[in-house]
Amino acid sequence: MTTSVLHLWQGEFVDEAEAGRRLDTLSELAGRVLTRPLPTDVVLGACATVARDLTAPSSALYGRLTAHLPAGEAPAVLAELAATLTREALERKLRRELGGLRPERLTRPDARETVYEAWAPVGLLVHIAPGNAAAVAPLSVVEGLLAGNLNVLKTSSSDSGLALDLLAALGAADPSGLIAERVVALRFPSSRRAWLEALCGQADAIAVWGGEDAVHAAGELAPPGCQVVAWGHRISFAYLTGRAAAEEEVLDALAEDVCRLEQQACSSPQVIYLDTEDTGELFAFAGRFAERLAKISGARPAPAPGPAEQAEITTVQQLAQLEQHLGLTRVFAAEDGSWRVLADTRPALDASPLHRSVRVKPLPRHAVTATLRPMRRYLQTAAVAGDHAEVAALSRAMIAAGVTRITPIGSMLESYQGEPHDGVYALQRYSRRVSVRTTDTDFATVACPDDLIEPPVLPPAPGAPLLGKEGVQSALATLDPRHAHLYFRSGGSTGAPALSVFTCDDYDNQMRAAADGLLAAGFDPARDRAANLFYCGAMYGSFISFFSILERLNATQIPMAAGPEHAVVAEALITHDVDTLFGMPSYLWQLLHAEGDRLRAHGRIRKVFYGGEHFTAEQRRVLTDDFGVQVIRSAAYGSTDLGPLGYQCASSEGSVHHVLTDLHTVEILDPHEDRPVAAGEPGRLVFTSRARAGQRLARYEIGDLGRAVAGPCACGSHVPRLELLGRYGDVVRVGTYFINYRRIVQAAQERLAYHGEVQMVVEAGTDRERLTVRLDEQYASDPEAARTALAREIAELASAEEEGLLTLTVQSVPRDAFERTPTSGKLRTVIDLRRRR
Repeated sequence: MTTSVLHLWQGEFVDEAEAGRRLDTLSELAGRVLTRPLPTDVVLGACATVARDLTAPSSALYGRLTAHLPAGEAPAVLAELAATLTREALERKLRRELGGLRPERLTRPDARETVYEAWAPVGLLVHIAPGNAAAVAPLSVVEGLLAGNLNVLKTSSSDSGLALDLLAALGAADPSGLIAERVVALRFPSSRRAWLEALCGQADAIAVWGGEDAVHAAGELAPPGCQVVAWGHRISFAYLTGRAAAEEEVLDALAEDVCRLEQQACSSPQVIYLDTEDTGELFAFAGRFAERLAKISGARPAPAPGPAEQAEITTVQQLAQLEQHLGLTRVFAAEDGSWRVLADTRPALDASPLHRSVRVKPLPRHAVTATLRPMRRYLQTAAVAGDHAEVAALSRAMIAAGVTRITPIGSMLESYQGEPHDGVYALQRYSRRVSVRTTDTDFATVACPDDLIEPPVLPPAPGAPLLGKEGVQSALATLDPRHAHLYFRSGGSTGAPALSVFTCDDYDNQMRAAADGLLAAGFDPARDRAANLFYCGAMYGSFISFFSILERLNATQIPMAAGPEHAVVAEALITHDVDTLFGMPSYLWQLLHAEGDRLRAHGRIRKVFYGGEHFTAEQRRVLTDDFGVQVIRSAAYGSTDLGPLGYQCASSEGSVHHVLTDLHTVEILDPHEDRPVAAGEPGRLVFTSRARAGQRLARYEIGDLGRAVAGPCACGSHVPRLELLGRYGDVVRVGTYFINYRRIVQAAQERLAYHGEVQMVVEAGTDRERLTVRLDEQYASDPEAARTALAREIAELASAEEEGLLTLTVQSVPRDAFERTPTSGKLRTVIDLRRRR
């Protein structure tokens, strides 16, 4: 950046004159920008990109930012920024502070009601940054972006360009341009009153980092109704019980806290309180601590304070030395002036002059709250040392006095991801909680009104190689244990069961997204009485997932699970007045036919939500005509490794699903080449999981075929749609011809009016391959007629037979003869016995 370029305005560096002209349009700018929502996913993606650059010394951004920092400080500062900007850290922050990864979306807090709530930006958020912490300014703006605000940052004209360069990089990392348009960063002195008034006068909220003078000045400039969020100076201290004060390791750890950052952090200890009223004990402890501080300080050379800081240190120390004659104080100081311990018999909390200056005061535990409470607006961190009961009791007393952080000795300056700052969550201070109440009838199947406005803004698919199932399984060996909370195995219907691992937060996020999809599908948690009849056990996830989904919907459910005792299941459905079934089509088909008379007499099964397989058109007709089912819809489109991928709305037909874009980005690639298909053409479905900590699964080739469905959906949602066209394994090469399982099912329905299950078995013969089509004997009494109809309808079968390459057989078998996967109960649609030889 050249010396004439001082300001960043919506991704563009501008000079002083241009920035001044644009300041006059700030109010109009806010009106334009804030009409477009900023998805948190866009911010997370850009921050993750910048975080990676900050950990690579060879990157151009690393070099630019290093130039703005004092020699030797760059690695630590950039590492701090990188750690804060990682997707994992920001996702944890969003969950803790705003309750989820997409807090800006209107969703139902109680799915039984059509009341929607969301976190909305306050609007135009002005950040007045401090001059003594390089990382604070850009990170404050990132918090404002996570809350969706238009952010205007004011830094001092004497500050380096680190914040501007970092924010420019953040905008450049977002191809949508939404981040760049929400960031303005200006460098000017606070004495430039006109510019400060122009900023603050239009603000909806002002975040001030500084002392009382800075907060007061901002408050004077704030318009009526503008919220001033003060991140002012705070005082922190340590408290030692008698036993802890005698332990050298405690004193060494406390001395480390004093020396780190020269007490410049708000969480640095300025006072050490001792649980005593005895003056002799106090002075003796101060002497012992001085010895430990001398040792620790000697190993950490101290930078020289500036003239003003040195003058304050000298004044405070000399005053304490004078008060020694009154018996009020005792001073222990290094000969070279690098540190000092000021023992004071008066317990009232006083700030220290910093730079390794620490006060030691008496404070018996019974007086903690009363003594500290007068300073409650300034209190921040207290490091407490004692036994378990003492720490518990002292923590409560200090919290009552106004302390916001309690830590162990030696870790006062450390923090954890998502920790509140000065007793509050920043993102909540930069947001508003909003609600929309609608009529139940019009919005019963609307999970999120935002989807009725425009298509979601999604980050581009990553430029990563395609990932297959083997790659996913091999990557599990290196998965961070922090990301491995829940283990699931697939049903194994298309191969060996595969392992998938989730964090508890990832699982919760996915179940909530799937729950929203179920609302769109027509499930009514306020009225429907659901039976969860998915398979359970052996680490299979269907039953537990739908238990969680229904739980998050606050729905009434009977968690029966699929079981072989159909009579027992039917009895439970009738006893508990169930009207909605969840399960695999093959199991529900068996149950309804095994207990058909009882369930028809019950007459209450109105809705069926299925997963893992599909009902054929004939099976749907039977459910509707024979059992009176009114709604037959997919409960979710998903997989064990990726989780829920899509949902059916009340207007979806066949295998059409909306994509769960809150969780995934989807690509459709040519069946034979790794390139996108033309609009509306079928191809391989490739998913990128975005909202997941451990197994993110970028560009995962799931094994399904599908095509994008163009045009608006009749339900009004703009969320993209897919038509599922089966799996790669549904097409098998037999006798040199490719035979599609779904075409055989369709031919059986259309030519034979068949509505049972269909299974293909492929075997290797001595001179030709054999294809056996199994049909349910209840619906197919003439196997030879069925064989003739299939061969006549499917040209590939007829050609293969005529050429002597294939023997086609149709078998009518009892329902329990069909092979199913033992874990999920899914029908094995294609059994290729040639692979077992």
